[in-house]
Amino acid sequence: MTITRRRGVLLGATALAVALAATACGSSSSSGGSKGSGGSGGSSQSATVTDADLQAALTAGGNLTVWAWEPTLKKVVADFQTKYPNVHVNLVNAGTGNDEYKALQNAVQAGKGVPDVAHIEYYALGQFELTKSVVNLDQFGAAALNGTFTPGPWNAVQSNGGVYGLPMDSGPMAMFYNKTVFDKAGITTPPATWDEYIADAKKIHAADPTAYITNDTGDAGFTTSMIWQAGGKPYTVDGTNVGVNFAGDPGTAKFTAAWQQMIDGHLLAPISSWSDPWYQGMNTGKIASLVTGGWMPASLESGVKNGSGQWRVAPMPQWTAGGKVTAENGGSGLSVMKAGTNQKLAYAFLKYATVDEGAQSRVDNGAFPATVKQLNSPDFLNKTNPYFGDQKINQVLAQSASEVAPGWSYLPFQVYANSVFNDTAGKAYIGGSSLADGLKAWQDASTKYAKDQGFTVK
Repeated sequence: MTITRRRGVLLGATALAVALAATACGSSSSSGGSKGSGGSGGSSQSATVTDADLQAALTAGGNLTVWAWEPTLKKVVADFQTKYPNVHVNLVNAGTGNDEYKALQNAVQAGKGVPDVAHIEYYALGQFELTKSVVNLDQFGAAALNGTFTPGPWNAVQSNGGVYGLPMDSGPMAMFYNKTVFDKAGITTPPATWDEYIADAKKIHAADPTAYITNDTGDAGFTTSMIWQAGGKPYTVDGTNVGVNFAGDPGTAKFTAAWQQMIDGHLLAPISSWSDPWYQGMNTGKIASLVTGGWMPASLESGVKNGSGQWRVAPMPQWTAGGKVTAENGGSGLSVMKAGTNQKLAYAFLKYATVDEGAQSRVDNGAFPATVKQLNSPDFLNKTNPYFGDQKINQVLAQSASEVAPGWSYLPFQVYANSVFNDTAGKAYIGGSSLADGLKAWQDASTKYAKDQGFTVK
């Protein structure tokens, strides 16, 4: 249940320069999602810590500091300490998303105050792997967990044959929509393609000029997820060699052609996500749908109470009729920090929280699973949700998780790249440029930053 607010934070130039010098020969591949399809998780480092070693660490106990904002971890920590009474976990909310990353980067650079475990979203993991701030978990046998997690999240925590975190949740995309609003506009079947989605956007806005099928004022994470689903691969990453190519990417062209119609037709509510007007818009039926990650239900239930019984979940619209391709939006894992004082105990906590009892506890408390076991559980799949008219929404979301397009990579400085999205591509949403031109400007800004920091740009 990771809510991704991409405000942006600059990756420390000093730390990045040091990391680039250390990897000048391209010895460390880094991306928020690793190269390939999330397959083998093959390790370049053999396991040197056994299960017996981990159990001994749990028995001996000690103190752990965990930085995380994810709410279901509170119950996980309490249960973990009950099971292992010699372990004390200090769970600290050091900020949400980029606020935490800034604090974490500062602690790493200062060489003090670094937690043992950190909660890191998939798109941001690459910067910490590149700066060698997180531990390669292969030494604990993490590669053997291949098959435990769904392909998207498992792909996202790998880099260059190593595993740098254990997936905690995922964000397979689907369409959440207000059936009442759709019905009033004469839409009896949710759109199966993006062409149908655009047509339905026109119907909703024509029926009520103050209503919109969705909102968008420019969001880097949504944009890259849409390009991902369209088969785009604008980012290439091989260690310190990176490429950014929105201008020549076919998937990007699909997205810009469709979304430019939405912008030109004034079919997008000019409201930023996660703002008070955004919640108000959904509560009043003025924002009728969201295409986003599978973690969204809990946010709708808590923030859009007027929509109870009205909302439904449908598969993500497709770029090609009859297609079955999705993407991820959001999601995060837990990583062991290299500066931590008890790495064995930290990994034992990771495994408890993401694979063992904690995985089920988190799902029971509203998280969307990254684990195959929980995702395929009949109890999970057949659970009805009264907010969504007693629909078995997990069946739609689980299907989406199995259809995520393989091979997506994020930049090792994606946090920075996202921070300049609104100053480049974002201008298209206020009439400053076309979306294609805006993405080219984003490409140029990202490329310039890469060169300035010492990356080799293809």
